[in-house]
Amino acid sequence: MGYDYDDENIFAKILRGEIPNDTVAENDHALAFRDISPKAPTHVLVIPKGKYVSFDDFAANASPDEITGFMRLCAEVAQAEGVSLDRGNGFRAITNAGHDGVQEVPHFHLHILGGRNIGPMLLMRD
Repeated sequence: MGYDYDDENIFAKILRGEIPNDTVAENDHALAFRDISPKAPTHVLVIPKGKYVSFDDFAANASPDEITGFMRLCAEVAQAEGVSLDRGNGFRAITNAGHDGVQEVPHFHLHILGGRNIGPMLLMRD
């Protein structure tokens, strides 16, 4: 996949207001919204507003303000959704990158899943 950003991906369209979303929280650098196919009672996606393809792209190329804004919004969402350790029983934060990571949308995004036991980290396959 590389770091070639596709301006027509669904998250880019959401950021431009072309596709509606169920916004949970937003700041200058990131947007959080409910997943349309939730895998847990709480399933929120957090995306940066900048054009970053994957976690490693974001970590290597985002400004300090973008990184801080993104991470602070993740914490705000976990607390607001009642899954943070000070308000709930915890959550899982997942990001997928590239083909082997089974990334479906080529815009960096982090899944916050909680509201129940999420189960083992990975199921082992042969």
